[in-house]
Amino acid sequence: MWIIVHSDQALEEWRPGVSTRMHVSALNGATHLCIFEQWIAPAAGVPTHEHPVEEVLAILKGEAEMWIDEKRGVVIGGQSLIVPAHRKHGFRNIGSETLHVHAVLGFAISEG
Repeated sequence: MWIIVHSDQALEEWRPGVSTRMHVSALNGATHLCIFEQWIAPAAGVPTHEHPVEEVLAILKGEAEMWIDEKRGVVIGGQSLIVPAHRKHGFRNIGSETLHVHAVLGFAISEG
């Protein structure tokens, strides 16, 4: 059994205004999952990108504008967005507080 202590994992600045803590990935033995949290400053976000697998973006706190292809919507704390494989998507923090996101991808490497 492999126990991962999240508080022992590094919080890294992934890009300006976006900090990421990788919980589960190829780096610690996963072969089919990538699970991580992100904290996004107001007005910051993740640019449009795509993955060959599904992704679930769960908003734990805050308010985000999220998009899949040309469709856009607002997702708030307690809501999730399911992103189908091979679809262009991204998001940005449109609130005044830090946006907290929990993400799960169906493969062990996040190239985002």
